[in-house]
Amino acid sequence: MEQNEECILSKEYSLEKFPLENALEIILMFDAAGRITYANSAAKKKLEYESDLCGRHISDVFPNTFKPDKDILESEFAFGYEPYSIVAYRKNLTCFPVEARIMRAGDSSGMYICMANDILEKEFLNKEVEKVRQEAQQALKVKSEFVANVTHELRTPVNGVLGNVRELLSDETDERKKKQFLLIQRCCDDMNKIINNILDFSKLEAGKFTLELREFNFRNMLDYVKSNHINKITEKGLGFFMTVSPQIPENIIGDELRIVQILNNLLSNAQKFTALGKITVEVLKTAQINDKIELFFIVTDTGIGIDKADKEKLFRSFSQVDASISRKYGGTGLGLNICKQLVELMGGRIEVESRKNKGSTFSFSIWVDSCGEKDNTSSQNDSKISVFSIENAEEGAENETDAKMYGTPENKENLKKTLSKLILCVEMENWEKAEMFMETIRQLTEDAPHDIKRIVLRLKMAVQKENYDKAAAGFEELNNYL
Repeated sequence: MEQNEECILSKEYSLEKFPLENALEIILMFDAAGRITYANSAAKKKLEYESDLCGRHISDVFPNTFKPDKDILESEFAFGYEPYSIVAYRKNLTCFPVEARIMRAGDSSGMYICMANDILEKEFLNKEVEKVRQEAQQALKVKSEFVANVTHELRTPVNGVLGNVRELLSDETDERKKKQFLLIQRCCDDMNKIINNILDFSKLEAGKFTLELREFNFRNMLDYVKSNHINKITEKGLGFFMTVSPQIPENIIGDELRIVQILNNLLSNAQKFTALGKITVEVLKTAQINDKIELFFIVTDTGIGIDKADKEKLFRSFSQVDASISRKYGGTGLGLNICKQLVELMGGRIEVESRKNKGSTFSFSIWVDSCGEKDNTSSQNDSKISVFSIENAEEGAENETDAKMYGTPENKENLKKTLSKLILCVEMENWEKAEMFMETIRQLTEDAPHDIKRIVLRLKMAVQKENYDKAAAGFEELNNYL
């Protein structure tokens, strides 16, 4: 059959029915014998044919897909709408990859339609992306190794200073020097905490962090967490409550160290950002699948809280909700990010609910293994056994909102109690605790008139500079004003 210069289409496959001439993808139509009957402009251009593409066998374009039999169309190609990556050949026998779909026509004509996209550029870009990804992974590995090496090197001199300071402290009798040594010891402890956070963060980022699972007594672990925080919380004048569900077994299998790390971080934050009210910890058993148990922890405080719009910043690395937070309270912005990654490693998730100046509630879930023992349940399955519950002189402030509102009876009562603790610390020259009570006074007077705020600011500066005379004078002035 002779072929005209222009491709010939049967009436039932006219361009009016298939407006494909200007399509960007390669469009070919061929019959049951494999003879090409139509090729659009993109096909001619990509395959570098002018007017001699029609009439050729489809195997000239896809030799690896179709056999060059002029009578019968032979192919192992899976016809249908699913795209497959195959190789197309140009007229000069050079080739390029395409993503093609070849479908049988829906009637009895025995025609086939091929639609193919040139993916040469896509494959090139994919290779470039993969190359960049590998380079980024290598850079991350180098960075992580560098951070790990540097932090290990830092730990050695810090521990050396810390050890020598502790020896000097045991023999020192001069109060002024002893105070200086205690300050150095505190700085070394803070440096070790920062080093540990950076090490954990680098391991988590590099994907080299592994959990150490072992059996441990769950309630003993909570007692240990309680002992780490009870003094600082109660010294600050806060109520502290910890409860655990009776359905949680005595012994479980998990990474005790990392669970303690998460609780320590959340409780440290709660204590740091709470000047008045209480801190509560609640632990529940929420699910069990075979030997796997889901534990749900809730840590609630009545501290400064955060705005709803700022919650997403909490779990980012090296991020603070407000730049002033790090200046006022300290911190690297790594703690909550590490908590989030540890919780996810344990199969759970961490959430926060908070309102500005109303307090925050952090909750997280983890999955641990049961030791095969029976649940420690009693007839009161829905009750909670109190592990630890303490209220101190501040327990009268049941309504923290009223206590924080300047001028209310609750506010005045708490101001007087906190001032009494402040002057006691000043008299004993315990300036660290004095600063802690000074922060409580600052929060209690946030809504106070300008004159009182000015007195509080002078008192705070005197405490920070450890000036006994000015601190005592500021205390008298504020006390008389109240």
